[in-house]
Amino acid sequence: MSDGPRLPGVEREDDEDRIVCHVDADCFYASCERLRDPKLCGEPLVVGMGYEAGETVGAVATASYEAREFGVESAQAISTALERLPRRAAYEAGDLDDSERDETGYYRPVDMDYYESVAADVREILHDCADVVREVSIDEAYLDVTDRTAWEVADGFARHIKDRIRREVGVTVSVGVAPTMSAAKIASDFDKPDGLTVVQPGELRDFLEPLEVDLLHGVGPVTARELREMGLETAGDVAATDPEPLAERFGERGRELYDRARGEDDRRVEPKGDPKSFSRESAFAEPVAEPGPKYDLIETLAAAVADRAQREGALYRTIGVKAVTPPYDVNTRERSLPGPVDDPDLVDRIAHDLFAEFKTEPVRKLGVRVANLEFAATDQASLESWERSEDDSDSTDESSTVNPAGTDPTTGQSSLTDFS
Repeated sequence: MSDGPRLPGVEREDDEDRIVCHVDADCFYASCERLRDPKLCGEPLVVGMGYEAGETVGAVATASYEAREFGVESAQAISTALERLPRRAAYEAGDLDDSERDETGYYRPVDMDYYESVAADVREILHDCADVVREVSIDEAYLDVTDRTAWEVADGFARHIKDRIRREVGVTVSVGVAPTMSAAKIASDFDKPDGLTVVQPGELRDFLEPLEVDLLHGVGPVTARELREMGLETAGDVAATDPEPLAERFGERGRELYDRARGEDDRRVEPKGDPKSFSRESAFAEPVAEPGPKYDLIETLAAAVADRAQREGALYRTIGVKAVTPPYDVNTRERSLPGPVDDPDLVDRIAHDLFAEFKTEPVRKLGVRVANLEFAATDQASLESWERSEDDSDSTDESSTVNPAGTDPTTGQSSLTDFS
């Protein structure tokens, strides 16, 4: 485990004591669009492709909860969505009368670079709150917080995660807390949007028993239909049945379904390989133009990033900064080093240098990143090891492109944190 804070007096004896959080963003693409354009808040919003004039093929990527009330769903043909929810642009152009306005919605094109930049901010908070994080997709992750909290206060700990994401990033997430990964996933879906469901170890079977089979983790529409054909309507039915017919019908997955319906899931939360970068970010309450507070924050963030790299045993070849200027323009700058280093002073010095052009610019958020990580067991290099090479080398590379979409033009990454 990492050196993260441990709740005093908490002993762990077996797997039942594991505390797993599943964090799932609510209508994530739509939330990102609302972050960028607040007038979309509370309005029916569809994110997808193919709705522009002349386009004939497209699909819905995300529909806000307001849009879902009109029958618009993810993966739906965009033509169907437009039939159920005409574009607000059509009303604004005078093609619809006033009585039809409330039955229209906004449509936005998918902007993955921007969504990745927001996701990176969320995931940085998750890594700060948990010793072990497994990113599943752009908008969901599992956290093992066993050594960060206790079951008696798990509700408050999960709420702290939710509140930090809402306050520092501006999007809402639903969180499920349970002793197993599969139950935590079910719990996060239990009370969406903006939900929080905690399933204590002793409550697991009672929680699962009445759930429709569709809600079991890993059960899609086809499997749900086949389970019902077998007379199994709820998770309790699956848990009480003979597992052999399940194994005959579904193979190895049948035994897995049986186990998960009974609350049995021994999978551990494990990261998907080594991270590609470490970053820390922090936002001001309001945009700040004065140099002093910005440089003080750069120093704090640089020290935090370098400390994490040391604790994780990582060397880095790239040092970068991020400056978010009003309204939400994401600017990144980075410098490549001639070799891998572990040198906090170098991180601080280069971060100050890269941030110089934003010295007097209004800034709402700052970040410092180290990237191109190496985890091999080698002697750690330092500033002195590479300073001569840095002075003599032509390999230093600094980005100077402002990119409102949030993509780092020098690396192709969407923000200061990679989560592959």
